[in-house]
Amino acid sequence: MAGSLALPGALLAALLALASPSFTPIHRAGYCSFYGECGRNPEVNVSLVPSNVPCLSNTPARVATSAVLALLRSVCPDLVREDNETTLVCCTYAQLSALQLSIALSGTVLARCPSCARNFASLYCHNTCSPDQSLFTNVTRVVNRTLATGVPGMAVVEYQSFYRQSFADAAFSSCQGVRLPSTGGFAIATMCGRYGAELCTPQRWLDFQGDKNNGLAPLQINFQLVPNGTEPGDAIEPLDTWVWRCSEAPSEDEEPCSCQDCAESCPPVVAPTDSSTPFRLGEADGVLVLCVLLFAFFAMVFLVALLCQRRSKGLTVPQAVPAARGCSARASDVSHQALARAFRWWGTLVASRPVVVLAVAMVVAGGLSAGMVTLRLTTDPVELWSAPGSRARQEKAFHDQHFGPFLRTNQIIVTAPGRAGARYDSVILGAKNFSGVLAQDVLQALLELQERLAGIEAWAPQAGRNVTLRDVCYAPLNPTEPTLGDCCVNSVTQYFQNNRSHLALTALQEDGKETGTVDWHDHLIYCVSSPLSFKDITALELSCMAEYGGPVFPYIAFGGYQDSEYTEAEALIITYSLNNFPRGDPRLEWVLSWESKFLEVVQDFQRSHSPNLSVTFMAERSLEDEINRTSGEDLPVFALSYLLVFAYIALALGEYTAWSRVLVESKVTLAVGGIAVVLGAVFASMGFLALLGMPSSLIILEVVPFLVLAVGADNIFIFVQEFQQSQREPDETREQHLGRVLAEVAPSMLLCSISEAICFLLGALSSMPAVQTFALTAAVAIAFDFLLQMSGFVALVALDARRQEAGRFDLCCCCGKGRGGPAGEGARLLRPLLERYYTPFLLHRCVRPCVVLLFLFLACAGLFLLFQVPVGLDQELALPEDSYMLQYFSALNQYLAVGVPTYFVTTGGYDFSSANGTNAVCSSAGCDSDSLTQTIQYATNFPNVSYLAIPATSWVDDFLDWLNPTSRCCRIHQFGEHKGEFCPSTSNNLSCLAGQCLKTLRRPTAEEFQRFLPWFLQDRPTLQCAKGGLGAYDTSVSMDENGTILATRFMAYQRPLRTSQEYTAALQAARALGDTLTRTLRSVPGTDPDFSVFPYTVTYVYYEQYLTVVVEGLVTLAMCLVPTFAVSFLLLGMDLRSSCATLVTIAMILLDTVGFMALWDVPYNAVALINLVAVPWASRWSSCPTSRAPSPAVLSPPGWNEPPRPPTPWAARWWPGWP
Repeated sequence: MAGSLALPGALLAALLALASPSFTPIHRAGYCSFYGECGRNPEVNVSLVPSNVPCLSNTPARVATSAVLALLRSVCPDLVREDNETTLVCCTYAQLSALQLSIALSGTVLARCPSCARNFASLYCHNTCSPDQSLFTNVTRVVNRTLATGVPGMAVVEYQSFYRQSFADAAFSSCQGVRLPSTGGFAIATMCGRYGAELCTPQRWLDFQGDKNNGLAPLQINFQLVPNGTEPGDAIEPLDTWVWRCSEAPSEDEEPCSCQDCAESCPPVVAPTDSSTPFRLGEADGVLVLCVLLFAFFAMVFLVALLCQRRSKGLTVPQAVPAARGCSARASDVSHQALARAFRWWGTLVASRPVVVLAVAMVVAGGLSAGMVTLRLTTDPVELWSAPGSRARQEKAFHDQHFGPFLRTNQIIVTAPGRAGARYDSVILGAKNFSGVLAQDVLQALLELQERLAGIEAWAPQAGRNVTLRDVCYAPLNPTEPTLGDCCVNSVTQYFQNNRSHLALTALQEDGKETGTVDWHDHLIYCVSSPLSFKDITALELSCMAEYGGPVFPYIAFGGYQDSEYTEAEALIITYSLNNFPRGDPRLEWVLSWESKFLEVVQDFQRSHSPNLSVTFMAERSLEDEINRTSGEDLPVFALSYLLVFAYIALALGEYTAWSRVLVESKVTLAVGGIAVVLGAVFASMGFLALLGMPSSLIILEVVPFLVLAVGADNIFIFVQEFQQSQREPDETREQHLGRVLAEVAPSMLLCSISEAICFLLGALSSMPAVQTFALTAAVAIAFDFLLQMSGFVALVALDARRQEAGRFDLCCCCGKGRGGPAGEGARLLRPLLERYYTPFLLHRCVRPCVVLLFLFLACAGLFLLFQVPVGLDQELALPEDSYMLQYFSALNQYLAVGVPTYFVTTGGYDFSSANGTNAVCSSAGCDSDSLTQTIQYATNFPNVSYLAIPATSWVDDFLDWLNPTSRCCRIHQFGEHKGEFCPSTSNNLSCLAGQCLKTLRRPTAEEFQRFLPWFLQDRPTLQCAKGGLGAYDTSVSMDENGTILATRFMAYQRPLRTSQEYTAALQAARALGDTLTRTLRSVPGTDPDFSVFPYTVTYVYYEQYLTVVVEGLVTLAMCLVPTFAVSFLLLGMDLRSSCATLVTIAMILLDTVGFMALWDVPYNAVALINLVAVPWASRWSSCPTSRAPSPAVLSPPGWNEPPRPPTPWAARWWPGWP
């Protein structure tokens, strides 16, 4: 083993002797390799923080002066000798001051983890000031410089630094998990160059720190990690000093790193269990087993009962004496007689004065329909599907009140299907594969598109002005007076600041002995790994930051990649973030107008590049526009449907006895009148409700007319065909005849109408506004339809009968053939088929049990399939097949790599300024292990359960880092005209020196918290202070005039969600997490008992309904069945058996309907609930004519106890027990 370890050491020593000039001949304790400053490095063209390089000086270390010692205690305390020993250093005060500035830059990022910050500072402290500097450093390259004193010197521009591998590993490990609260990512990603956080290693981490091209290092440092147990030789001793573990506190005044920054500090976290475990009995589906057993039980009971009944029929029984009629039957007969007398009187009256009644009906219906001029049509999906008093709406209102509405998103997804990719060999970054869409001509085309969009001028008619992008865009770093460059546009071209010259730039690059050309490929490779860099490490020396000043994270600009291979992405995503405004704000018209132009420009781009690019897109207004367009395009379909129904009614109502009487016996006029009655009922109901202030919706316009038409057409057929079938009795006038027929059919129609209206009125109890308005409109329309049919349509039938008896032509009553004509029934098709074939077959003694068993099986199958129906409604289903949004949703689901942002919002009543309050929210050192941000971090470890992928940004953590006295973020002018005011980090004013807001590292007091927080929120982040809150947090804290915090929000990101079921589950998981956070923070002393934390994102108002729609649907349908049974029981002579049979039949129809929904993959949602609410009344409507049979007492009041005359075949539809 010793030999194997000695070999690498000997090899390293040989390479060192060959490759390194002897600028550091002495490697001895107490000796320096360089000392003092020798000006700027001539080899570094662009430096973000200009600093000097050291002078070559392989001399003994110097005794630290009092000034150096004082500064050394602050910057590099580990190098200060205690116990009155003399402290030696290899740096001057100027070098130490520059080192302090450099450490302060890293401190703003790493200070949240004291152990990491201390270890990272120790690296540079030892390299720069250690008295044993020559032991582990070796100068390899110098340049001649003339010092300021005129003395010639040697400036060090490159040296080697030897670290023990264990030391480097430990230092790297202490910093590997440190987070950036403003992004949710890792700080190491900004410190490892092109490798990012995932591929970073100790060697790569140090190599980036020593790269002179990173914009921060003044010279080249080549870090050599020496394996444990080996020595490099030549008297060099690798640095192997003490390293603080991230779970250890560097001093008594500091805390260990938090769990969020240090895995070693985390308590054991139990993975949450998935509550959606399917119900199983052994290996079988539990629901299926139960449904099979249920079917077997009921089938056996039915078959046993059937056998017993047939056996009892075979026995000889004496003739039973008819039992006396009970009180319920007599009461039913009395009520039926009363209804029959009332309808007979009413029918005779209407038939006697048809014109007057028809005129009154038209006036009343027309007057109510006139109310439609005040109709308000609701198209906002939020208003349609989310109740105003629902939790999601209340939370949305709270969020919008304090932070403004959610930003509007306009997005373009570009792919290049079929286009071959290419491999690029970078001289400095290695080989990478580039997809076909990542080509220079595509990027140029995207730049052209963005330039066109930036130049859009959209006319806003109501405002009377042109609107440009700068008027409506979200400008996080310049919200008051934005320019086009300040607009937040996320795209791949923003890595080049949307600048054509940057994209076309090339440069000669030297990497050791290899020389080559770098271009946009190299810059892109670097930026996708280090998007927060202000300067890449190539000779291009370009920034990775977007034109508006913020970073472009690759998971937002790219799509369709594996792991983190962004250059192999199949899609490029351009996202425009626009300000949003509430309805009623005139600025909403501005953004809507701009979005319309946006769609026009992108559609033109799509057409012009269709041969080689696939372009999908959407604007915030697109979904609502497309749904409205669909409704407008459906109007001809509705009109055609009504025409078909009209033609069917007109043909089917006629009873033709001879070709010569076709024009007389046709019922076109009556069909027109029937359709007019239905439409009059619909318009009257909508006008009536509009007068009451109730809004309508497109669903009502599209569905209610068809529902009422179904009811109206059935009543038309029942009434007219019964009138045609019924023979006028002797000495009975036409008016009396019509009244008698109405007495026969009207009670059944009344039963149906009452049942239907009650069902829909109960449906109006739903919490969803769209269901409420639909159900209420349908209930009122059905009621109006019954009233108009009992008045206007009866009058039309009377007039039509008068016309037909007079032999006048239909549609032209002035002409005709005169009275008379062939007698007898007219030609019919459907009734003979039913009478001769269908009914005998259905009632056969072998068929009837089979039919019962079949429908029992279907009901049990429907019960099983009930649990397989998906709950929700994907957005694609609401769009027409030719909508451009379908292509966009398809691309979005295929390529998007991150979900929507989710805010965890805190309400008022929480004291953030107290130490306990701060610690219960933050996640840096000293914070509670179950704090708000730490709990969210735990949740992101289990994205399949929590649906969260990226931890929450935390203004509290960045505010604490911003206050850190080792940085220059928070400073106060000490004198002059601005004394006491905030001094930005970019200011070099002398009044800011030693003006740190906090002199020591501690939590701010309540007064300091309220004073400094507004400064933090308005401080623009810079290289000198990356923790400024402007852009990241200025809209995340809502305060009143006194500085009291009214609300705050912490933004996390969901994982990509594809279906409505996932969106609903994400809402449920987020609310559970919010409840946990609420309980935790309420336990903090001084917290208001009403304080709460709730999750909010733009989709919650749409998907909240699916949390309760199942229970709500079951309750609604059950409530619809109860009145159906009650009305049936009362109006069917209190016949319990018939009423129960009706109830069971309707329940089975509901189960069958839901079963077919599962088979056809129709999801259950509010729209489906509307249709299911219609099932009970449709079933009731179908069963009314069968179950509601007029008793002999009703039809023949004078002798109700006499045996009725044998019914005609038409009575088969009405008479119970008819064979």
